[in-house]
Amino acid sequence: MRVLVTGGAGFIGSHIITTLRRAGHEPLVLDALLPSAHPTAPDLPDVEFLHADVRDAASVRRGLHGVDAVCHQAAMVGLGKDFADAPAYVGCNDLGTAVLLAALADAGVRRLVLAGSMVVYGEGRYECPRHGVVRPGPRRPEDLEAGCFEPRCPVCGSELASGLVGEDAPADPRNVYATTKLAQEHLTAAWARAVDGTAVSLRYHNVYGPGMPRDTPYAGVASLFRSALARGEAPRVFEDGGQRRDFVHVRDVAAANALVLEASAALPAGALTTYNTGSGDPHTVGEMATALALAHGGPGPVVTGEFRLGDVRHITADSSRLRRELGWRPEVGFEEGMTEFARAGQRASAAAG
Repeated sequence: MRVLVTGGAGFIGSHIITTLRRAGHEPLVLDALLPSAHPTAPDLPDVEFLHADVRDAASVRRGLHGVDAVCHQAAMVGLGKDFADAPAYVGCNDLGTAVLLAALADAGVRRLVLAGSMVVYGEGRYECPRHGVVRPGPRRPEDLEAGCFEPRCPVCGSELASGLVGEDAPADPRNVYATTKLAQEHLTAAWARAVDGTAVSLRYHNVYGPGMPRDTPYAGVASLFRSALARGEAPRVFEDGGQRRDFVHVRDVAAANALVLEASAALPAGALTTYNTGSGDPHTVGEMATALALAHGGPGPVVTGEFRLGDVRHITADSSRLRRELGWRPEVGFEEGMTEFARAGQRASAAAG
């Protein structure tokens, strides 16, 4: 299968390229190599490469020549610095996706896998002992400043128990990045209906592993902790470190993409199918920081009590649909993956010079 991978020079995209090649497919890369993510030339030997922005319709049309399917990874990721980043997020993520989908419609390519994200859910799944499953609203700044980090029942104010969020949970994006990722899904669903295409969104949870970018405000928390350890500094853990996440290894995410691409001909056409893509083994942010520090041999984490508006408290995946329907099984366990990540290299970022 000939597969165009947008953003294929990036952290997840480069692992997808490796996985596709090992499976006997013919991947090609379209990547803008934005300086914020790629201060140096990518190492993509023997892979056809098109240096272009996904918002450039003419370049996208060239990249689609002879292609059987598209794996759309190109995106601006993370919370960013502040709301001033909003136009850049919307341009890269939503305009870029719209340009790609229009080109797919013209080219007759009808199979697409989208890099989705768990951020579309907002907070995860919560149960109140009195009111059952509830949806807490955004946490109040005054509560966060007082060190009250746990969401409360929106009806009675009781403490809540967090659980696994399924794909059928309502979307509730809480920041600009999350809003653009949900818009990508809506655009993709509209494309699938219009052209009778097969579209899948893999809603990644907290992806980590070798090759993550370092020293950038757009990286995930695992990368920020690993960058601190590389500098000989203690990882700084926000809130109280009790935030629960599902840390999934990048090789498992790449395998999920390859599996979905190979199965796409048998998936429903004319609609968007969503799959949570997580390890199924949740851990707290504090546990992750401790595991990295121990494996790296660096200073232990420091819990700061700081917080960021737009962050959610707990979001962990129920990935049973992807396991049940397509037979995907993550292979890298938490301890093994964190040990490898603590000792592996990271890719340079613009901030790192």
